[in-house]
Amino acid sequence: MSEAAGLRQRRPLRPQVVAEDRQTPEAKDGSSFSGRVFRVTFLMLAVSFTVPLLGAMLLLDSPIDPQPLSFKEPPLLLGVLQPNTKLQQAERLFENQLIGPESIANIGDVMFTGTADGRIIKLENGEVETIARFGPGLCETQADETTCGRPLGIRVGPNGTLFVADAYKGLFEVNPWKREVKLLLSSNTPIEGRKMSFLNDLTITRDGRKIYFTDSSSKWQRRDYLLLLMEGTDDGRLLEYDTETKEVKVLLDQLLFPNGVQLSPAEDFILVTEMTMARIRRFYVSGLMKGGSDLFVENLPGFPDSIRPSSSGGYWVSMPAIRANPGFSMLDFLSERPYIKRMIFKLFSQETVMKLVPRYTLVLELSNSGAFLRSLHDPDGQVAPYISEVHEHDGHLYLGSFRNPFLCKLSLQSV
Repeated sequence: MSEAAGLRQRRPLRPQVVAEDRQTPEAKDGSSFSGRVFRVTFLMLAVSFTVPLLGAMLLLDSPIDPQPLSFKEPPLLLGVLQPNTKLQQAERLFENQLIGPESIANIGDVMFTGTADGRIIKLENGEVETIARFGPGLCETQADETTCGRPLGIRVGPNGTLFVADAYKGLFEVNPWKREVKLLLSSNTPIEGRKMSFLNDLTITRDGRKIYFTDSSSKWQRRDYLLLLMEGTDDGRLLEYDTETKEVKVLLDQLLFPNGVQLSPAEDFILVTEMTMARIRRFYVSGLMKGGSDLFVENLPGFPDSIRPSSSGGYWVSMPAIRANPGFSMLDFLSERPYIKRMIFKLFSQETVMKLVPRYTLVLELSNSGAFLRSLHDPDGQVAPYISEVHEHDGHLYLGSFRNPFLCKLSLQSV
């Protein structure tokens, strides 16, 4: 045997490593135990969430009984409707000195508004002064509204007095200089066999004889406005009150959340916003069409609240919630899915649902024929969220809101 061959025979063998595919019993058992713990925990959490949810869906009553509503595709936000930030140029006034100033009126440079704590207030030279109340005390919570009142629509009459629609109390005339309050029509008065549960806005003739006003619902009160909107209740009315004869007439019935109302400059027709349906109705009070009605504008890019005259001869319309296109409109989506609406209000309060509504505010100027003239936007509600009324005075827009603790002022020259 050669020396080289001997060395090859004596070379130590390299150890061979054999890879085990099988885990040791201890590792296998440990992994299996962890997996079981995870699955059991996940199942328990799923059950703890699902069972109460199913129970709520089956056992709890929904406060609303919505019916499906049909909408056209919203208009594209292009051209006149192109999104902008013009409302963000507004200045906030009396911040944290007011609570939900909604409707606005002026006599000269003195402004008046109604607030969520049941007051009619005068705004002059930067000062806030209470001139009237329709209830016995302050509104500290929403539950107090029925007692202390909630002034909404407010207009100036021919004699320098204020005509006010209080959501709970009725129609009033207020002398702002003498602090005198006169009840014209109580909400407790049934009209054609139905009560008035939600007086909203009003407009008056130049001679002060006729008051046209909206009763948004005979079922829902103002504090339940979101339930009214989501249910799509069609029991709203446009009414007429004659200040001389004291008679009340129903002009339009079966409206879905009638809100803002405005008499035309020629006093031949009345415009009323139908918030739930994103449209504006027209009722003729004189001329060949007297007693008839039609649609003034339909398929608006938002859900209209108030309507007020503009200096161009047209109208300002406020929309505290829009129908985004392109984009997603939650209210449009839910309109044809009443079962989802029922479930939402079984599980959540109005206030919780309201927090889910985007803060996008839109103000639209219409021509006297209903064409879109211009739009003012606050896409994320930085300055002017939830605007519910636009009042033009002396080259400015004054923007009121049922939720905000301030008014906004916007120069028309800047937009």
